[in-house]
Amino acid sequence: MTRPRLASRDPELVDLRVLVVGLGRSGLAASRLAVARGARVRAADLRDEGALGRALEEARASGVEVLAGGHPPELAREADLIVVSPGVPLDAPLFAEARRLDVPVWGEIELASRYCRGRIIGITGSNGKSTVTSMTGTILRRAGFAGGTGGNLDVPLAELLEFDRCGAVHALELSSFQLEAIETFRADVAVIVNLTPDHLDRYASFDDYARAKQRLLETQQPEDAAVLNADDPESRRFEPALRGRPCRFSVRGPVDRGAFLRDGVLVLRTEGLDEPVLEAAALPVPGTHNVANALAAALACRLAGCEVDAIAEGLSVYRALPHRLERLGAIGDVAFWNDSKATNVDSAVCALTSFPGGTVHLILGGKDKGADWSALAAPLRRHAHRVLLVGQAAPAIRAALEGVVELIDCGTVEAAAREGLAGARPGEHVLLSPACASFDQYRSFEQRGDDFRRVFRALGGEQRRA
Repeated sequence: MTRPRLASRDPELVDLRVLVVGLGRSGLAASRLAVARGARVRAADLRDEGALGRALEEARASGVEVLAGGHPPELAREADLIVVSPGVPLDAPLFAEARRLDVPVWGEIELASRYCRGRIIGITGSNGKSTVTSMTGTILRRAGFAGGTGGNLDVPLAELLEFDRCGAVHALELSSFQLEAIETFRADVAVIVNLTPDHLDRYASFDDYARAKQRLLETQQPEDAAVLNADDPESRRFEPALRGRPCRFSVRGPVDRGAFLRDGVLVLRTEGLDEPVLEAAALPVPGTHNVANALAAALACRLAGCEVDAIAEGLSVYRALPHRLERLGAIGDVAFWNDSKATNVDSAVCALTSFPGGTVHLILGGKDKGADWSALAAPLRRHAHRVLLVGQAAPAIRAALEGVVELIDCGTVEAAAREGLAGARPGEHVLLSPACASFDQYRSFEQRGDDFRRVFRALGGEQRRA
């Protein structure tokens, strides 16, 4: 039976034994929150003390006992609550033992949401959720709403509670890993941007991955709003799970309730009236996929109470996040684009199709996540000049795409960038959109994108000195 003190919306943690599993940013935030609520907190991480580095220092400074080098099942016997970080799979033996002992297992967003007084716009999807989240946050602050922007995007909800109050609206990016570990977490507005195969190195099937995303809808109430992509066939599988009021967005044509593109203008239809927002051409980020992202963000904010003028202003001043189709500049009229966040095939397709046909020198590869590389064949034929292969996935990509377009083995991002510049003509593009995780050569997609930026600057310097 769930412990009585944990059953409430605002659980009392005083003197409870809380085990936090994983000491990344969300684990540290959860640890600090639990300590602040009076819990006795231990944190376990697979890394040894040397590898934990600053995280170890921060945890101990907060009053957390740190157990480095693993999280064995017997730790469940000494916990009243376990808080799991998103990067830790829930099929680990520790959690099986917790289930056997009826010890609750929550994610950081589940813990933090129980102390949240403001409303939440929760945003998930396979591609574009970071952009939609940051667009939503920009609009909300322009509209004068208190609150924070984060979740899976940089700042955990436990840290955003600093900005929480009655009347606040928080914009949260939510990964499938985070949504696996929710119970009562509830989004007043839930947005699923799209659904394409991803993380099949962690999930047994695409269906399992979709079910994790679906949790965002299953915890809603009838007075909440659920936003789906009318143009995405896979999103139809979520229809039976809807608990909130359904709304949709589309770049292809009008919807009964939601947001759509008409004659090049973003239009909202939420109360039976059509409300023009702004022209798609005025968006400061390129690509049809970003028009869809803007529609999703505009709709979510309108449903949260933002006025149309504030939505238009927020979208017009929005600037792309780093590593998401970010234009670094040009060298000799060859443009360089950093889309390191593109960690699956569909996101790479979105980036690739934002450019004119035959002009892209695409840097592709990294750590394979079980992708279907054949899905790139048609867009590569239309838009790519060459593909520059890097990382562990290069042999699998070559096997799937041999003969579709010229493939060049480069090995590293730096070698690929150099080859891209050497073979590109004025007016063409060198695009890092790898469709892979980064962990074969980098700690994160951010580090990979930063390395690409470093190489771009070095190449520019070499050209100026030549």
